[in-house]
Amino acid sequence: MMVKNRQPESEGILEVDFRAPVGSPAGVEVVYLGALRRRNLATLDRLQRPHFHQLIAPTAGRLRFMVDFVDYEIEPGTWLWVRPGQVQRWGDLSGVEGDLILFEDDFLDADTAEAARVDEPGGSIVFRPSAGGAALEAARAHLAREFHSTGDLPLSVHLAVLRRLLAVLVLRLAHAGAVDVPAGEVNETFRRFRYAVERGFARTRRVEDYAAQLGYSPRTIARAAFAATGAGAKEFIDQRIVLEAKRLLAHSDRTAARIARDLGFKDATNFSKYFHQRTGQTPIAFRTTSRRR
Repeated sequence: MMVKNRQPESEGILEVDFRAPVGSPAGVEVVYLGALRRRNLATLDRLQRPHFHQLIAPTAGRLRFMVDFVDYEIEPGTWLWVRPGQVQRWGDLSGVEGDLILFEDDFLDADTAEAARVDEPGGSIVFRPSAGGAALEAARAHLAREFHSTGDLPLSVHLAVLRRLLAVLVLRLAHAGAVDVPAGEVNETFRRFRYAVERGFARTRRVEDYAAQLGYSPRTIARAAFAATGAGAKEFIDQRIVLEAKRLLAHSDRTAARIARDLGFKDATNFSKYFHQRTGQTPIAFRTTSRRR
C-alpha cells in the first residue's frame, strides 16, 4: 500500500499509485494508523500526490495533515477525505490511532459514486458529523473488521461485501457535517460550472467561455458561484488555476515558462505576474517555501 510506483520529475516528491497488499482484494485497503506509523516513517513526511481516495479517521490523538498547501488538525470524531491528485504531507503520527481507508475511483458502483459525489471537483476535505456519528463509526468499524477477516469468505464474496460496506460509509460521510463547505447552497448550475472549470481551466480563464459552453448567461454563472462560495465566478476560476500552479511548482522541476504554457499563459512573465498578484509570492519563491515545509 502507498508505494512509490513512478519517479517524479523532482527528487524527494512522491507520485503514489494504489497497490493492494498480496492476498488482499484489489481496489480497497484498511490500514491501522499505528501500523502505518511503523511501516512508512521514511516517506510519511515527504510531499506526496496519491492517485486514490483516502479516508482518515483518528480514534485517539491529534493528527496534523497538509492537503494542497493547507494545514489541518483532526481529532477523534473528525474525518479527513483526501482525493486523488491532491498534494499532501503527513504530520507526526505519534500517539495517533485510528483507520486509514484507501480506495480507487472505480471501486464503488456508479450509483454510489454519483450519490456520494465521490469524483466531484473541489469536494469537501474535513467532516465533523453533527448527527449520525454513531452510525458512521459503526460503518467504519464494520468495514475494518471485514477487511481484516481474510479467509472467512471466498475472495469474490469478500470483495462484494467490502464494496457494499464502503458504499455505506462514503454515503454516510458525504452527507455528514462537512466543516469546509461554504454557507451557501451548492446549486446545480454551480456544480456544472465547477466541472467545466475542472476540464477547461488550462484553456480559458474567461467566465463568458464557460457560460457559452454550458448554455447560461455570464450573470447566471456569477450568481450561482456567489451563492455557492461567496465569491465571484472569475475568482473561482483563478483559485483553481493558482492551485494547479502550486501543485506543479511544488511537485516538479518544470520551469516557469513550461508551467505558463501548461496553464494557458502566453509567457512566463504573464504567469509570474498573475501568480504574484494572487498569492503575494513569485512562483520561484513559492517553490522554495513549499519544499521547506
